[in-house]
Amino acid sequence: MTLKRTHNCGELTQNETDKEVILNGWVDTRRDLGGVIFIDLRDRYGVTQIVFSPQDNEDAHAKADQLRAEFVVGVKGYVRKRDTENINPNIPTGEVEVRVQKLHIYSKANTPPFEVKDDVKANEDIRLKHRYLDLRRPSMQNNLMLRSKVYQSVRSYYYNHDFAEIETPVLMRSTPEGARDYLVPSRVNPGKFFALPQSPQTYKQLLMVSGMDRYFQIVKCFRDEDLRADRQPEFTQIDVEMSFVDEEDVYASTEGMITKVLKDTVDLDVEAPFKRISYQEAIETYGSDKPDTRFDLKFVDFSDIVKDSEFRIFAKTVADGGAVAGFVVPGYGSLGRGVMDKLTKRAQDEIGAGGLIYIKNNEDELYSSVGKFVSEEMTQKMVEKAGAEKGDLILIFAGSKPTVFHQLGELRLMIAKEYDLIDTSKNHLLWVTDFPLLEYDPDDGRYYAMHHPFTSPHPDDLDLLESEPEKARARAYDLVMNGSEIGGGSIRIHDQDTQQKMFRALGIEDDEAREKFGFLLDAFDYGAPPHGGIALGLDRLVMLLAGVKSLRDVIAFPKNQRAQSLMDNCPNFVDDQQLKELHIQLRPGVGAEDEKS
Repeated sequence: MTLKRTHNCGELTQNETDKEVILNGWVDTRRDLGGVIFIDLRDRYGVTQIVFSPQDNEDAHAKADQLRAEFVVGVKGYVRKRDTENINPNIPTGEVEVRVQKLHIYSKANTPPFEVKDDVKANEDIRLKHRYLDLRRPSMQNNLMLRSKVYQSVRSYYYNHDFAEIETPVLMRSTPEGARDYLVPSRVNPGKFFALPQSPQTYKQLLMVSGMDRYFQIVKCFRDEDLRADRQPEFTQIDVEMSFVDEEDVYASTEGMITKVLKDTVDLDVEAPFKRISYQEAIETYGSDKPDTRFDLKFVDFSDIVKDSEFRIFAKTVADGGAVAGFVVPGYGSLGRGVMDKLTKRAQDEIGAGGLIYIKNNEDELYSSVGKFVSEEMTQKMVEKAGAEKGDLILIFAGSKPTVFHQLGELRLMIAKEYDLIDTSKNHLLWVTDFPLLEYDPDDGRYYAMHHPFTSPHPDDLDLLESEPEKARARAYDLVMNGSEIGGGSIRIHDQDTQQKMFRALGIEDDEAREKFGFLLDAFDYGAPPHGGIALGLDRLVMLLAGVKSLRDVIAFPKNQRAQSLMDNCPNFVDDQQLKELHIQLRPGVGAEDEKS
C-alpha cells in the first residue's frame, strides 16, 4: 500500500491549517513525551513535525511505538497550528504540525553507522562507504540540487544563444598529452585499445570544420592522475567551441553564461566584463596564475633599491637576475619575535624559502630583521616604495625568478588564511591572459604545450617559435574565481603552416604528428574556419557556489583520494574468462589471488 502524498515535508504552513494531508519520508528524529510521540519527518524538501497521540488515533499511536531513525513511512492526518511556545523559527514548517490519523511503514531501517545530520562526525571513508546515507543529509541534497540548477541554467543560456548541444564519443583513440589515459581494451579488435576522453578537444574542433559553428556539451571526462580535494578521475566540464571568433567573443559569451548561472542558482549579481590581467602580471603581482583577488597584499619589487646593498644576499640575488620582493600586511607590525620566528620556519618548511626577511614600520621604531646589514636609509626607501603605513609589516623573499614570486604567492595565501584577511562574502572573477605557449622540461629535454598543441601562438610571436620558443605567448586564457581556476581555453590553430611550426617547436616529427593527429590534420586540408573555445569545470564551479572544500561534496558518487569507490568496491578484479575474451594476460604478481595471498 502507498499513501499518495499531497504535500512534501518542506511546504506546510498555517495556510494549510485543518487540511487533511499525506506526507512521505524518512524518520529524522523521534521523541516520546508522556505517551505522545513526536517525529520529525524528512524528505528532500524539508522537515515537518508529526504527532502521534492516542486521542487522535489509537492504532496509529500504537504502531508509531516501533518507529526508529531512518524508517521510511507515510502518514495521513490533519495540519494543526503549534502552540506559541513550541514554534520552531528555524524551519519553514515550524509553525505547524501534523496530527496523525493513519501510519504506514514502508520499510524498517537498521541503525545507521553515523547520524544522518549535517554536523556528522564520521570520517569520510565511512561516509563514502555508505554514500546513500550520506546523501540523505540536507546539505548534501542541497548541493546536488544546486548542481542540477547549474545544469539547467547552462543549457538554457547556450540554447538561447544558438549553440547546438552535440554529444561526442566516450570511446576514442588514445592521444596521451600530459595526464594518463584510461584505456579500454577492444574485444573485437585484439590487442587494440580505446581511451576514455580527457577532453573532447579534437572532436569539437572537427565540429567546427564540419560547419556546426557553435557547439556546447556538458560532458564527462577522465584523467588517470594523482588526486586531491579538487580533482577526480572522472569529472564534468562545460565544453564550448565557436567559429569565426576571437578572444573577445569567447570572453563575452562565457561571461554571459557565468553571470546567468550565478544569478539563477545563488541569486548573485556580478558585473561583466570581468577584470583581465596577463599571466606575467598575475605571477609578478600575486605569485599565481589563479590569483585570489578578494584581498590585496600585492607584491612590490625592491630589486632596484637593494641591488647595490652591502647585504650579500640582496646584491647577489639581483646580480644573478633574481628578485627581492615582498608585500605589506597592514596593521601587523606589532607581531612579536616568537611569532615571526615561527612564520620564518613555516616559510622554510612549507614553502621551501631560504629564509624570511621582514620590516616592522612602527611608530616608535623602524625595525628590519637584517638591519645589521642594510642601512636604515635603504630600509626607509623600501618602506616608501611599498607604501607601508605606521604599524604595518613588510614580508620579503629573495630568490630566482619566477620561483621567488611563486613562493611569495604561497606566503600571501598563508598570511591571508592565518589572519582571516579573505572577505568570503565577495566573489571575484577575472581572466588571466597571454599565457606562455610552451614550457621546457629539462628532464625530457624538450618543450611541451602549456595548453595543448592546437593552441594558436600570439600573432606577434610567430617568429619566436623557431628562435626563442620559450618567449612565445599563446592566445590562451583562464577564467579564475576566488583563487580557483574554473575554466580555460584558447583560440585554435586553423592553418597547416602554423600547425607545422608548432609541432616542430614541440619536437614532434611529421610522422609522429600524422600518427597521433592525422585525422584532424586531414580535416584541416578541406578548409577550417578560425575557431576557439573554452572548457569550464562544472564540479569545481558548483563546489565554489556551495561553499564546500571538496569536489566530493558536490558529486553524487565520487571516488576517494585513491581513485576508489568504497560503496561498490571498484575498481575490482575481473575473472579470467573476461580477461581471455579481451585478449589480456596479467603479469605475474598481479591479480585477485595474488592480492589475497
